[in-house]
Amino acid sequence: MELLYPPSQLPYAELAVIAQTQGEKGISAISLKVSEDVSQPTLKVQQDGRTFKVTGTSSILRYFARLASAQHAYLYNESNASSSSLLSSIDAILDACRLADAKSLEAAVPKSNTFLYSADQPTIADFALWSALKATNAGNDQIKNWVAHMDALPACVAALKSIPQSNAGGSSKGLKEITDIKAVPGSDPVNNVLDKFKCLIATQVSEISGADLDKCFGFIEAAKGVGDLAIPVPPLKLGGNPSAHAADICAKFQPNNYITKAEANGIFMCFTIDHAILNQLVIQTIWNKRESYGENVLGKGKKVVVEFSSPNIAKPFHAGHLRSTIIGAFIANLYKMNGWDVVTMNYLGDWGKQYGILAIGFEKYGNEEKLLEDPIKHLYDVYVQINKDAEEEGSDIHDKARAYFKRMEDGDEEALNLWRKFRDLSIVKYKETYARLNVHFDVYSGESQVTEGMDRALKKLHEQNLLVESDGALMVDLKREKLNVALVQKKDGTTLYITRDIGAAMERYEKYKFDKMIYVVASQQDLHLKQLFTILDKMGYDWAKKCEHVNFGMVTGMSTRKGTAVFLDQILADTKESMHNVMQQNAQKYAQIEDPEQVADDIGIAAVKIQDFAAKRVKNYDFNWNRMFSFEGDTGPYLQYAHARLCSVERNAPFSVTLDVDFTLLKEKEADDLLLLCSQWPDQVKQTLKSVEPCNIVIYAFKVAHAVSAAWEKLWVVNQERPIAEARLLMYWTARVVLGNAMRLLGIKPLERM
Repeated sequence: MELLYPPSQLPYAELAVIAQTQGEKGISAISLKVSEDVSQPTLKVQQDGRTFKVTGTSSILRYFARLASAQHAYLYNESNASSSSLLSSIDAILDACRLADAKSLEAAVPKSNTFLYSADQPTIADFALWSALKATNAGNDQIKNWVAHMDALPACVAALKSIPQSNAGGSSKGLKEITDIKAVPGSDPVNNVLDKFKCLIATQVSEISGADLDKCFGFIEAAKGVGDLAIPVPPLKLGGNPSAHAADICAKFQPNNYITKAEANGIFMCFTIDHAILNQLVIQTIWNKRESYGENVLGKGKKVVVEFSSPNIAKPFHAGHLRSTIIGAFIANLYKMNGWDVVTMNYLGDWGKQYGILAIGFEKYGNEEKLLEDPIKHLYDVYVQINKDAEEEGSDIHDKARAYFKRMEDGDEEALNLWRKFRDLSIVKYKETYARLNVHFDVYSGESQVTEGMDRALKKLHEQNLLVESDGALMVDLKREKLNVALVQKKDGTTLYITRDIGAAMERYEKYKFDKMIYVVASQQDLHLKQLFTILDKMGYDWAKKCEHVNFGMVTGMSTRKGTAVFLDQILADTKESMHNVMQQNAQKYAQIEDPEQVADDIGIAAVKIQDFAAKRVKNYDFNWNRMFSFEGDTGPYLQYAHARLCSVERNAPFSVTLDVDFTLLKEKEADDLLLLCSQWPDQVKQTLKSVEPCNIVIYAFKVAHAVSAAWEKLWVVNQERPIAEARLLMYWTARVVLGNAMRLLGIKPLERM
């Protein structure tokens, strides 16, 4: 047998178990070699003319425990069914050791100098925990005493003296061995693997150049052409010639086992990282965090209110509302991933003269049965018909509508009861559509809910002499701010959108004490929101500066395929039908899908969202049916297909995904490229918060999908030797987790079959 181990992972536990079961002669029978070609202990065994490998401390410990005689069954007794609970506990310790989970390791240490599960007999978990704690030089007196207790065991004494001291602190490839990485302010090396490398780069560059450490860290970016990470010199403000500074700093930079090379490329300092270390770290981190990978605590203790969708009852849920809905949901998801406490709010357009028009129209054209069947469509039909009558009959209908709305504002119960019925039935229908879009609201509010706040707003505007009267109407003069005038009350005493928006903002701050409030509204409302924020500021509210408008452009050509009206549920019905037809073209795969109609709906919604998110949100775009459903190019169906294919690889593999692999087998460029992309996901989440652009996440998701596609060409799982196949399967599992997390951030449900 030959036991290979990297300088940074000394095989104390493996040798101690050998000594425990075979004595020191067992250790002597093994060829022990330190190797820079393995990333974890690897046992080579020759048996019956063939050689096989056992990779990783956990697997090696189990292997030697299984070889041991019955008298050593206490180490890891798989033959006794009653030991299953104990085996699970042992496996949990082995997993914590493999993941170097310091908190779990320290919590497992017995309070007295006994073994983990017995007063007098160690298991392989005791040896693994002992070895892991020695590697970390862990902390308090209880831990040190227990480690010393283990040190005194004959098996551990034999293990300690079997490893040459020259190997106990060796370096990798002649480079300085880094064992302690100090976090730079603003970094998160625990959750963001790439930050470990960035901290090492920033610290040295700051020490060499004298530049501010925060700047050195903040300006690190993905390298283009040379190396993996780069820092542009000009933003560091070092003076003189930036190219000369880059060359000088790189010449003085001391490579280490994490950062293996520094070289100047014009005004850029470029750094090459050790991909073997990165690959292992990023896979281990994703294995541990799974769907929470990418999350951070930047916004811990902060609250954001996100108002989005906000359709007008009795009007169609059109393309603009779709954009607000899916962009707003994305923003809410993004803030949650960045650690903020998020309140999602749907501020319905449920008040105003149009309800007077609608009430007059319902009296003439309304049908209770149709109202219950589809309230939004029926109220829209009524609204269209009564407006047509108004065009033909003149101002009489509008006068009646104004009078009816005045009754509503004055609290007339008869008028309000009909309005409540319209509102409540419409909300039920909206919720069905939102659930289909994978969108959730914490609060359903509306203009009607802010009567008291609106009254207070008008009173405060009066008190601060901000109102100007014109022909009986009241307005705020914003000409000095180049925002014209804002009408807040008509001459008949009824209020307008902006009046209710002022009152709503006041009530929201009083209730939520938000650190930020975001309005996700189309760019046609830019002036309205600027006026609102300016008026709030003039009223003396400091929190007005915490209000933000996230705008977006228009969608053109968004009608159903038959060219009819722009109701969203009709659009979604068309997308589902179209996708279902495409799926049925492959009868074999179609038969394997448990709920093909639901899958068709999910793919169709992904198609709509990706087409919407593909470009910067402020841009207008054309709704293109043919482009949207293509499986070629960067479309929603292609993204779903990429995820489903990754799931298929896991289903069809002859073994389960395991973390216990030889990471050094992931050495091809395609593997390095894919895992480097996966390591960038936490940075992508953090950086996108600055722009709140969904297209940034879409671009990243397609980069991952393309990197996976490139890896498929060379890095097969089937028909490969078991160690290679296991390592690659784990790599593809890692990519699936990251791709799925990106899709969920976009509000897309990742599919496992399609």
